[in-house]
Amino acid sequence: MLPDFDTCYLAVRSRDPRFDGWFFTAVRTTGIYCRPSCPAITPQRRNVTFHASAAAAQRAGYRACKRCRPDATPGSAQWDLRGDLAGRALRLIGDGLIDREGVPGLARRLGYSQRQVNRALLDAVGAGPIALARAQRAQTARTLLETTTLPVADVAFAAGFASVRQFNDTVRAVFASTPTGLRAAGRPDAAGDPDIGTITLRLPYRAPMDLSATLEFLGARAIPGVEQFTDGTFTRVISAPHGPALVTLSPGDGYLACRATLAEVRDLVTVSARVRRLLDLDADPVAVDDALGADPALAPLVSKRPGLRSPGAVDGFELAVRAIVGQQISVAGARTVLGRLAAEHGARAFGGRLQFPTAERLAALDPATLPMPRARGRTIVTIARACAEGTLGLDPGVDRGDERARLLALPGVGPWTADYLRLRALGDPDVLLAGDLGVRRSAQALGIELAGGRGDWAPWRSYVTHHLWAAH
Repeated sequence: MLPDFDTCYLAVRSRDPRFDGWFFTAVRTTGIYCRPSCPAITPQRRNVTFHASAAAAQRAGYRACKRCRPDATPGSAQWDLRGDLAGRALRLIGDGLIDREGVPGLARRLGYSQRQVNRALLDAVGAGPIALARAQRAQTARTLLETTTLPVADVAFAAGFASVRQFNDTVRAVFASTPTGLRAAGRPDAAGDPDIGTITLRLPYRAPMDLSATLEFLGARAIPGVEQFTDGTFTRVISAPHGPALVTLSPGDGYLACRATLAEVRDLVTVSARVRRLLDLDADPVAVDDALGADPALAPLVSKRPGLRSPGAVDGFELAVRAIVGQQISVAGARTVLGRLAAEHGARAFGGRLQFPTAERLAALDPATLPMPRARGRTIVTIARACAEGTLGLDPGVDRGDERARLLALPGVGPWTADYLRLRALGDPDVLLAGDLGVRRSAQALGIELAGGRGDWAPWRSYVTHHLWAAH
């Protein structure tokens, strides 16, 4: 997946930030690896090697640059494009699955042997699942050390390390520093309160991005009690593996400011990964805009909204319920119904806020008791049972094509619903909702032809869907 050597070196010489996260530069003479955009003096060609992931560079014995902090770059957008085994595995590792279920759990979720998963990741990014999880733990540990006053031992276990010794060894190897050294170098303006498990994060993204517009998109669809959008700030409850989490998201200067209150600090990796998916922070807007802007029909839309994102979801089942409830009613009407559903069947959290009802909770209900037409209620209960039983995944690790087929086999789920879930719940960047009424109306008004699925816009057709929605 690495570009050729000359392309990589040219990116390093020009300090091109577009390649940050796509590959990493390791310098033999210093033993350090950097982002392509690192402001340090450009190393000589003969001293440079390139790696497809931070974990691969760490595995080769390099430590992170203290100046450009390469381990904290936005993730590589290529893994959202790929639906193969490696792409699915990386998305699950990013969600913290290794820390919760180990490599056997990862292999089980993917339906492959541990050996096959390890080989696929080594071929794709130069590191196996253990090394990738280790790199992620190291970055989580640094975040906790720099942004909270948690005791160092608590940081070690919250980041997913099995022991304080393992934690200390990893920090020294990756950052060439001790945990207390990292803490001393942290920014005091980002301190959190360990007593209530609140952590403030600066989540990076690739420019350009109209972060306010993305938050407004989510705010317009906010479920009362679960979500809130006020004065440009979006707040919601997320159901994390070890308890509820409350996140408050607002635009920062070149980053997303995320204040997370966690029931368990060890949920930090999962919560931050889900926030990144929700706002599509790992997208490559330059690649998307260059491809779509080359079409004269789309160029005005791209120039009007550069870096437009394709928002995802924090929970696939929740989005499935949203999609079913929203069939043939207005956004405002859907919000009202979803708010009633959350109030009647969601758990309380954080002083009266609500968690969205779980699949297990809705699976046990009589469809006739749901505040919607009975046929729609039956579809929701059917999907809830499939998710509760594990026959339907709706998470980043599933095969997108197979999951779409499973959805279409369920009564009450048509192509629009299946494709909408593929676009948002599964994060597929290449879904054109040509049958959507809003998309059709915008395309007709703008003289844009949708017939034939427009394969010439691949693999970015999800972004075309959002451009047409925004133009409606």
